[in-house]
Amino acid sequence: MNVAEIFENMEWGPAPEARDEADAWLESHGRAFGHFIGGKRDKPGETFATVNPANGEELAQVTQGTEADVARAVEAARKAQPAWEKLDDHDRARVLYAIARGLQKHARLFAVLETLDTGKPIREARDIDVALAARHFYHHAGHAELRGELVPGRMPWGVCGQIVPWNFPLLMLAWKVAPALAMGNSVVLKPAEWTPLTALAFADICETAGVPPGVVNIVTGDGATGAALARAEIDKLAFTGSTEVGRTLRRETAGRGIGLTLELGGKSPYIVFEDADIDGAVEGLVDAIWFNGGQVCCAGARLLIQEGISEEFLSRLKTRMGKIRVGDPLDKSVDMGAMVHSEHKARVEALLAQTAGEVHRGTAPDGCFLPPTLVSGLHSADPLMQEEVFGPVLAATTFRTPAEAVQLANDTSYGLAGSVWSQDLDHALDIAPRIDAGVVWVNGANMLDAAAPFGGMKESGFGREGGVAGLSAYLRPEQGSKLKAPRTHQAGPAPTDAVDRTAKLYIGGKQARPDGGYTRPVAGPKGMVGEVGIANRKDVRNAVEAASGARGWSGTTAHLRAQILYYLAENLSARADEFDTRLAAQTGGKPEAAQAVRHLFRWAAWADKHDGRVVGVPMGGLALALNRPVGVIGAFAPEEAPLIGLAQIIGATLATGNRLVLVAPETAPLTATDLYQVLDTSDVPAGVVNILTGDHAELAPHLAGHAGIGACWSFSSADISGLVEREAASALTRTWVNNGHSRDWAGRDAAPWLEAATEIQTVWIPFGL
Repeated sequence: MNVAEIFENMEWGPAPEARDEADAWLESHGRAFGHFIGGKRDKPGETFATVNPANGEELAQVTQGTEADVARAVEAARKAQPAWEKLDDHDRARVLYAIARGLQKHARLFAVLETLDTGKPIREARDIDVALAARHFYHHAGHAELRGELVPGRMPWGVCGQIVPWNFPLLMLAWKVAPALAMGNSVVLKPAEWTPLTALAFADICETAGVPPGVVNIVTGDGATGAALARAEIDKLAFTGSTEVGRTLRRETAGRGIGLTLELGGKSPYIVFEDADIDGAVEGLVDAIWFNGGQVCCAGARLLIQEGISEEFLSRLKTRMGKIRVGDPLDKSVDMGAMVHSEHKARVEALLAQTAGEVHRGTAPDGCFLPPTLVSGLHSADPLMQEEVFGPVLAATTFRTPAEAVQLANDTSYGLAGSVWSQDLDHALDIAPRIDAGVVWVNGANMLDAAAPFGGMKESGFGREGGVAGLSAYLRPEQGSKLKAPRTHQAGPAPTDAVDRTAKLYIGGKQARPDGGYTRPVAGPKGMVGEVGIANRKDVRNAVEAASGARGWSGTTAHLRAQILYYLAENLSARADEFDTRLAAQTGGKPEAAQAVRHLFRWAAWADKHDGRVVGVPMGGLALALNRPVGVIGAFAPEEAPLIGLAQIIGATLATGNRLVLVAPETAPLTATDLYQVLDTSDVPAGVVNILTGDHAELAPHLAGHAGIGACWSFSSADISGLVEREAASALTRTWVNNGHSRDWAGRDAAPWLEAATEIQTVWIPFGL
């Protein structure tokens, strides 16, 4: 072919990346690897093969980790962690900086290893995975340097177990290891069974960067090894992977008092409005769904097109699909490489075979390859619109109005990411925050950076990685002393009143009799004080339904929320003596009303002060880290500070725009029922605060397991922390539990409350030429 013909047809010739350096590294280890524990490489044990998916070539033998191996790694991490924590922040920062430099120095080796092991194109491994991994260590070296200023007084968890997936092995390693080390933790990392090589190469970087022995440990193996790590004596577990495994881990860690963050699956909407730049949106879609062969948790797998442009958009998209090159991942001219494993390829093909939509495919070679695929004409309930395929399969449908676009976007159990395309920035910025997702890109897709928080909502998990927000995942929350069992009293004979003064429940702004019709006496030091209803499962459902219906509260201005909290404080202050008298009658405790009023005033002040952040990302534009309410919060009130606890819970919930289903303290329930009139006279909208009385242990599974709540908090003296965490696994609801420990209810630290009451949503807004 002569030069003129090349310019005429614009065909790409092969541009293979040499793999000599990677092969030399593999050979230097005899193509057989043991674990990396205590700063040393073990000899290989029982091994399995890791294979190049592009051609089936065996790359190396890797050791299958056992429970004993995991225990040994945890022991090494436990031994090394105290000295690493006590190291001067500057010295710790220098180690992270050295890791970043090491990754840059050996960037080509890591890029080729990643391509050989995963099948992803060398361009992606080189320009994205390795570059971003180094960026994370640079960024968190800064966090290490500033730890005392950024998070004063906060302590690391200790030993962190970390399990990373196969789609971005090195990048996910960096996302987890960098902040953990920066905050003074040690780690035991379990890379994915199919893609362990870059984690094993990372051990070399740790050695040369001066990471003390035992601070970073790497144990390879399959799911059994990961399960052993989850069961081990660790202090915190961080997991990225499937939603089903995330549920299992939530259940298995419940009640152990360890930290847990989960970054799980997604089914991200890609919304294209009629006024979008169609060619730009088509090109963005190529990156959104066919980047890494669609094996991306935040892939734009659901295309939602406004009807007026759907035909033209799909026509241009099909044309563009025909130009996507699928082939040898080491070829720098290839756009899509191999699927990670033949088993995964078969799973994607099986899901695709079930669809009733119109299927349009690009081209791909034989072997472990799949072509870019578009399935159109789908309804929102089709499995391809609801289930995570995790492959190069795009499911498409249409919408008419912006409201319908938002409804379709949120019509999924996932909430990881989304994209909005419109040349009207006002329109785009109106839609973006209404998408229930942790990350939303405006006129873009798959933009990621170490400074920008990343993580999901709903069944896409909880916790954030990246930025200042991601540091909290590696810092232990403050914990008080062990809770003492609350003092109980005998009821004695009931007072003879002409009028029945049994306190009812408070649901949807009205007092309601308990569904079961049962009541119980409330006794204090001097005998019976009154009676309260006993709530049951149906009362929980009614309260959650009422709170869900009051979603307008989350859309009110922060100023209005502040005003109502001020009213609450004023009205409680006017009745302070009455509340203190009632509290003393129930518990014999000291007055709490004055402190409760102060808390409500503080939360009124916080209502319009909890600002987001403008994140400094290396791009033309802005990334905004916005604080969104979690929605409906279910909470069990404390016994040790009944009125102060109620004020803290109500204040924090309302200030951040949430609605509340509150279970009153068992020993002082009348303190909560006396709040009904205060709420009614303070302009709190119906359904924003709902109050139940009853047994905490009986109500815990129904409240924590209800799919309608976004978070469940337990400050109860009852032993329900583990129960709450286990039941919350079904919908992967966020939890905040006391694990049988007290807290400083008079304390003024708002940070843990604000963190528990809000989700960070990162909105990316590129602009400029």
